[in-house]
Amino acid sequence: MSKLTVTRPMAIAMGAVLLDQLTKAIVAALIPLNSGVEILPFFTLVHVLNPGAAFSFLSEQPGWQRWLFTVFGLIVSAILAILIRRNPKALVSCGYAFIIGGAIANVSDRLWRGAVVDWLDFHIGSLHWPAFNLADSFIFVGVAVLVYASFFPTSKAHLERH
Repeated sequence: MSKLTVTRPMAIAMGAVLLDQLTKAIVAALIPLNSGVEILPFFTLVHVLNPGAAFSFLSEQPGWQRWLFTVFGLIVSAILAILIRRNPKALVSCGYAFIIGGAIANVSDRLWRGAVVDWLDFHIGSLHWPAFNLADSFIFVGVAVLVYASFFPTSKAHLERH
């Protein structure tokens, strides 16, 4: 397998990590912790720390979950990196790369901050979707790409080498 085959998906993953970390740094610099700035009636930029996982799963635990989610993120990323090397299909590898980028970005937060910085808060009145970040969005996009690729396995984009 050529170097180019592995490089493009890894560039996507690294770009996702960098973009996520940049946005979190901007939020941390401009918005005090546990506060927010309403942008639209249904959207607020917030600065919160989530020691748990999606939807604040296990966030009330005393700290062991930090290491569980860190190890899980690293293992998943390693497995997906191996799958990228084994699967030369561009669309599938792109999906894996987005998941890796999101996972590594959140692992970085857990290692350096002890929790993940969340800053996107969508709501209708007092009903809030749990706050999230770009890394979470990249993971979602990666999964969506993989679902798409599984339903349309013969599409040109899915078959092309990267």
